[in-house]
Amino acid sequence: MDFIFNLDLQTLVKTIGYLGIFFIIFAESGLFFGFFLPGDSLLFTVGLLASQGYFDILLLILVVTFAAVLGDQIGYLFGKKIGPKIFTHDDSFLFKKKYISDAENFYQKHGRKAIVMARFIPIVRTFIPILAGVGKMHYRTFITYNIFGGLIWGAGITLLGYFLGQQIPNIDKYLIPIILLIILISFLPAIFSYIYNKLKT
Repeated sequence: MDFIFNLDLQTLVKTIGYLGIFFIIFAESGLFFGFFLPGDSLLFTVGLLASQGYFDILLLILVVTFAAVLGDQIGYLFGKKIGPKIFTHDDSFLFKKKYISDAENFYQKHGRKAIVMARFIPIVRTFIPILAGVGKMHYRTFITYNIFGGLIWGAGITLLGYFLGQQIPNIDKYLIPIILLIILISFLPAIFSYIYNKLKT
């Protein structure tokens, strides 16, 4: 969940480096507890910093793409092995059954494409690979969509930050409004789905 925008992300990212970036993207992509970590905003920020010479853009793309693909892979295996127990897990401060039901509805509605589309929706992207494992999606099918989704999400948003950083002078001054816009856009599908379901009832 991208609510950590109020932190100084530039300073944070410079401090954690490639290894920290890898772990955050990896955890948010498929670990059960990773849904609260920044995803889209982090990718945009590291792309922006790469345009200013703080990171190598090619190495960065390799790191975030591999982290995203590996995270989903672990989520799939987790779901396949012990995923059904999640559905009986009690609500807690970090976990709510609603997260699973929302991801399940999204998965049922979009099928295989959900593996790719969920990359751009906070919270849902953490639980979709787990549900794919629970549903025993054919592994070759999963890994194909996983790699494609990890590439267009990880590389796509990172490159967006990189190219905007090259084209717009002093873009770092507008980082917080841009991150807020990214967060809003990423939640729009969930908002529209909620409104649509309310209108149907």
